[in-house]
Amino acid sequence: MPGAIPQHFIDELLSRADIVEIIGRRVPLKKAGREFQACCPFHNEKTPSFTVSPTKQFYHCFGCGAHGSALSFMMEYDRLSFPEAVEELATSMGLEVPREAGFAQGPDHRPLFDILERAAAYFAQQLRQHPQAAQAVEYLRGRGVSGEVAADFRLGYAPPGWDNLLQTLGGDDGRIRLLREAGLITEQEDGKRYDRLRDRIIFPIRDTRGRVVGFGGRLLGDGKPKYLNSPETPVFHKGRELYGLFEARQADANPARLLVVEGYMDVVALAQFGISNAVATLGTATTSDHLEKLYRATPELVFCFDGDRAGRDAAWKALQTALPL
Repeated sequence: MPGAIPQHFIDELLSRADIVEIIGRRVPLKKAGREFQACCPFHNEKTPSFTVSPTKQFYHCFGCGAHGSALSFMMEYDRLSFPEAVEELATSMGLEVPREAGFAQGPDHRPLFDILERAAAYFAQQLRQHPQAAQAVEYLRGRGVSGEVAADFRLGYAPPGWDNLLQTLGGDDGRIRLLREAGLITEQEDGKRYDRLRDRIIFPIRDTRGRVVGFGGRLLGDGKPKYLNSPETPVFHKGRELYGLFEARQADANPARLLVVEGYMDVVALAQFGISNAVATLGTATTSDHLEKLYRATPELVFCFDGDRAGRDAAWKALQTALPL
């Protein structure tokens, strides 16, 4: 269980942070004398009353009264808890967050993120090196995906076989437990274990901080399901995550609009042709959690689903979910 974050580290983090750069990645700022201004992101206004001071490392809105430091802005704008904001800011600076013993603040998911990262690296290596990866490479090339775009999205390959990942990463009981908790392996009642993803092109799913939280896999051979997602885990919730959102914001921190498309390959194929602002839900209907996350990243959403009956129904449901927001 992680402990409290030491105050001296928080003070050091804020002293190193550039509040203009942090807010400017999310809100378009304009220089106004010694300060910067924008229309407030926390209430509707036509005349800018939101001011950011580089000397005071502070923001203030004269309209709604919102004010604070870089951390409080991230908490309000990105909807993060205080520990999450500290973690994200520290990560952007290449710093490790220290913890004090004695104050439990919830489960420590760092081992889960570590095993998911190791799995992503393993799948990427298999796409490059496995003797049977040629079919996966041929499929991606047939869809026009270049090596550069495959690397940007960290595409991988899960080779055929029941326990390739298990044998590679499951070195002891602790690792096996983590693999199971991360949804990477399944365990039957008789105790037999096997990899969940086999003979599939792998699409790592990253959260807004760039951490791998789950995977999608497209089957290469015959069989069903064609697409398979990681199950719900302590760090992965399909109704909240969006494939491609991290990559879209890497390409443009403040996109004018985002396209919501149907699947992984739609996102990757669009990126191949220079359309880098596409995201996809993970085989589920568009939820209010999805939309709230998207509207924190952009003011305009464009839904671009297939023209068949299922696509039209999904678009109509997305509209109904979006209107109250």
